[in-house]
Amino acid sequence: MSSSGTGSGTVNGGISFWYADDGLPVPREPLPGDATADVVIVGGGYTGLWTAYYLKKAAPSLRVTVLEQRFCGYGASGRNGGWLYNGVAGRDRYARLHGHEAAVRLQRAMNDTVDEVVRVAAEEGIDADVHRGGVLEVAYTPAQLARLKTFHEHELSYGERDRELYGARETAERVRVADAVGSAWTPHGARLHPVKLVKGLAAAAEALGVTIHERTPVTEIRPQHAVTPHGTVRAPYVLRCTEGFTASLKGQRRTWLPMNSSMIATQRLTPEQWARIGWEGRETLGDMAHAYMYAQRTADDRIALGGRGVPYRFGSRTDHDGGTQQATVEALYGILVRLFPSLAGVRVEHAWSGVLGVPRDWCATVTLDRATGLGWAGGYVGSGVATTNLAARTLRDLVRLDSGQAGPTGLTGLPWVGHKVRKWEPEPFRWIGVHGMYATYRTADRRELATRSAESSRLARMADRVAGRH
Repeated sequence: MSSSGTGSGTVNGGISFWYADDGLPVPREPLPGDATADVVIVGGGYTGLWTAYYLKKAAPSLRVTVLEQRFCGYGASGRNGGWLYNGVAGRDRYARLHGHEAAVRLQRAMNDTVDEVVRVAAEEGIDADVHRGGVLEVAYTPAQLARLKTFHEHELSYGERDRELYGARETAERVRVADAVGSAWTPHGARLHPVKLVKGLAAAAEALGVTIHERTPVTEIRPQHAVTPHGTVRAPYVLRCTEGFTASLKGQRRTWLPMNSSMIATQRLTPEQWARIGWEGRETLGDMAHAYMYAQRTADDRIALGGRGVPYRFGSRTDHDGGTQQATVEALYGILVRLFPSLAGVRVEHAWSGVLGVPRDWCATVTLDRATGLGWAGGYVGSGVATTNLAARTLRDLVRLDSGQAGPTGLTGLPWVGHKVRKWEPEPFRWIGVHGMYATYRTADRRELATRSAESSRLARMADRVAGRH
């Protein structure tokens, strides 16, 4: 083991720690040839599986087929931080476009979605290590504290009345983050094991009669056709649920940018180490840095922590089975020790990466084109563990509305339905832009740490404008 804890004993890649912990699945059979269905879903992650599950629950006679290029949960659904929480990408923009009350309805739907995922997991007997400790976001510089207070008030304005704001002492009573000066907590969150959830969800969908073909990459989607090397599935509805892998489809190179996020998982910590840290409530843990981190205390008492490493690969390429650059592993380890200095020297047992989908305006969307039968959902910008469930139920309702099986619902009227956004810039401009943006965010964080100013860095505000996030 190296002195930094990230030496040769660290498993790098292997898809994710979650698969190392729970085991790789035995892949299902690929598509045997041309086929037909009522609905074909491209992508076997959370969005695709939830959509298939809810469609079959609502209409058991529907023939629903899921096509997955590797195995269900190979992408972000099997590599994320296990944050089941009520954040949704693009809410403020939807408030500007459709009015504040429309965005409040979206937020309320997200709050309810946390409960819905927990409910279905229990109903289907899916033991995903769910612990409802809420979400705690900490500030450890004056500028972060100012942003935290603004963030807290902003969330209250969207109707979240049950959240709490803490000072340094109250924060330390929950978790002892070094130099923490405050935090905000919401009950609308839970920690879970991503792979246990995705495996259980796939099994629940199959038990309802959903057909799942793995090792079946879809190369092209067009009206009523999902084209693969093994054959074409024809269906009135073709739903694209490919998130960070969307760019690999024909004609979709610039639709959503595959943003890279990386994680580390430590060795199991001892009771003595936990006594120094606290974290007995097992809240999911975030911070108010511009290049933010996200973490959880796992069911077996490790810390799994993530953030942006290499944020984007030229040409919208994705990683190979989660392989992560050593510099990224070291940077994440540095964040861990910055938060918890007593853990210096603790071994990192696993490091991995994955991609999430980022639209040009950073807004998650759900759409069904009634003229073509093509639908899609995604662009969750890292908030997908819960958002996928709401998106899936919305896709279900849109398909049932279009096919005449049901009328409009509260979900079909949410402001993210049918949202349109322009494509990302061609290369090399998007590579330059994304790398420049995150370099600027990291510089802003370093300046705030050094100056201890209560004012957020102007660099970060400039990066936000360039990114199109505001």
